[in-house]
Parts: sequence; C-alpha cells; structure tokens
Amino acid sequence: LPHKDANPLAVHARKFNYSSKSIVKSKADIEKLGIKTVFMSNSFAAYRRSVFEELSGFPEHTILAEDMFMAAKMIQAGYKVAYCAEAVVRHSHNYTPREEFQRYFDTGVFHACSPWIQRDFGGAGGEGFRFVKSEIQFLLKNAPFWIPRALLTTFAKFLGYKLGKHWQSLPLSTCRYFSMYKSYWNNIQYSSSKEIK
Repeated sequence: LPHKDANPLAVHARKFNYSSKSIVKSKADIEKLGIKTVFMSNSFAAYRRSVFEELSGFPEHTILAEDMFMAAKMIQAGYKVAYCAEAVVRHSHNYTPREEFQRYFDTGVFHACSPWIQRDFGGAGGEGFRFVKSEIQFLLKNAPFWIPRALLTTFAKFLGYKLGKHWQSLPLSTCRYFSMYKSYWNNIQYSSSKEIK
C-alpha cells in the first residue's frame, strides 16, 4: 500500500505494480508475464535460506534490484516465486522528476550489467507503455492536474534509463552525478563491467 502522504503518481505506481491477487510464478510463466515473472520487492520479501545460499545469495556488486536478480536466479534454477497479496505493508516514494531520472539511470546500469535477465525474461518496453497508459487513465479520473508532472516524470525515467544502459560511454564523474546510489561508483572499474550473473 502507498503511504498515507503518497502523491497521485506514487499511489498509481503501487496499484499498477502490486496486484490484489496472489500469484505463484515459475519458468512456465515467462512467455506470458515476461520480465514481470521476476518482479520482486525487497521492501517486504522473504527468501528460503537454503535456496538463497544454494544460489550464492545477492550479487556482491549491484547498484540496485538485487531482489529481481535473486528472483531471476531462483526461477532459472527451477524454483517458484510467490506474491502474496494478503501480506500488507506501506511502501511508496514521492520522487521528484530528478529523483526518478536518477533511479532509472541506476536501473539502466543494472540491466546493462546483468543483460541475461532481459535476454532470458524479456525487456520492459511493453510493460512501460502499459504503465504510462494506466497512469494517464488513473490521473484523468483522480488527479488531472498531475498529468503534466506525470509526462515530465515519464520523460525523466526514459532518459535516465537510456543513459544508464550506456553508462560505460560516460565519464565516471557523470555516472556518479546521474546516479541515486552514488557510493556504488566508489569502487567501480570499467574493466569490471562484465556481466554479473
């Protein structure tokens, strides 16, 4: 659930990403769900310890999305990932367009460093379009004055993600400036940009 002070964009993001229906996802769902097969949130998650350790846990050096990374490893290994809609927690962010740019820059960096996830589970392009369409419909009905902000935020996300996907072409100082998680760049080396798997 969104926090009680969540703005309309944050409220919609929770409604779009967190269904009111529980689901158990496996390899069999990849064709239908694509990248959503491995959608996961560490804000309220539990892992079976034996499986977590068997698969070597979270990667040592990832900028974010260690939850998606782990879910993808579990699905690949033949395990299932469950989403329990009845388990409730408040979690949302009232990000500014600048903060969304930074977050999506980092998301692009994550996908650039772990391309096997999109290769094996599909990209987020179609899902992104569905999100924007759903967001506009939600705002038209509930908060039409937020539509310009939503459009600006969408552009910021898109630009941030595209730049993040090509972070290796940017100076390290620029990457640090664009990033939400600036400490990630303290130990990064371009030579260590091989795929994290």
